[in-house]
Amino acid sequence: MGIQTIKIGRIIAATAAFVVVLLATYVVHSLYLRVNVVFYSAILDGIIATILCSVMLWIVPWFRVLGSAEKLQLVVIWLLLGYGYAISVPTVLDRSLSFYILEKLEQRGGGIRQDAFGEAFTNEYMKEDHLVDVRLTEQLQSGTIVIHNGCVLLTDKGRRLADFSRYFRNNFLPKHRLLMGTYSDTLTDPFRHSTTDVDYRCH
Repeated sequence: MGIQTIKIGRIIAATAAFVVVLLATYVVHSLYLRVNVVFYSAILDGIIATILCSVMLWIVPWFRVLGSAEKLQLVVIWLLLGYGYAISVPTVLDRSLSFYILEKLEQRGGGIRQDAFGEAFTNEYMKEDHLVDVRLTEQLQSGTIVIHNGCVLLTDKGRRLADFSRYFRNNFLPKHRLLMGTYSDTLTDPFRHSTTDVDYRCH
């Protein structure tokens, strides 16, 4: 058996161990420890799993066949895998409206009238997912807002992110996006027809 074949086997084994440690870390963190924001928590789990498996790479004699550069590459790959898992699985499931729609359809026997979806989102989605509380908590933890005397206020960081988001949305989101059978640029400027007559501003 060639040295390269041996190295590939060790790399696959180490990565499989990383996946197991990542999932175990996530389960323990989710079930038994406090979580402020699901995404940040899952990112931390990926970092913890990477650290634990990195120690394994440098301590366990079985992995001595791997050079330092190969071990460092593995560490980078594991960090990317941890990030990919965090954003693609728990974060998506936690905040995805698409998955909510599927779960709500299943809960209601497999079908809901199309003209009732607005009502379902307003009266059920907002309450069942505690949408306002969850999103405000995330923004508070991210440092993009503060709440003062009952008013939610942008921080400087929040304003910079809002400006970037608005610029990207207006200039780089698809101009011909399919929405219920029609291609439109509506979502590049969702405030285009937004009313200015509101009474919830903070002064």
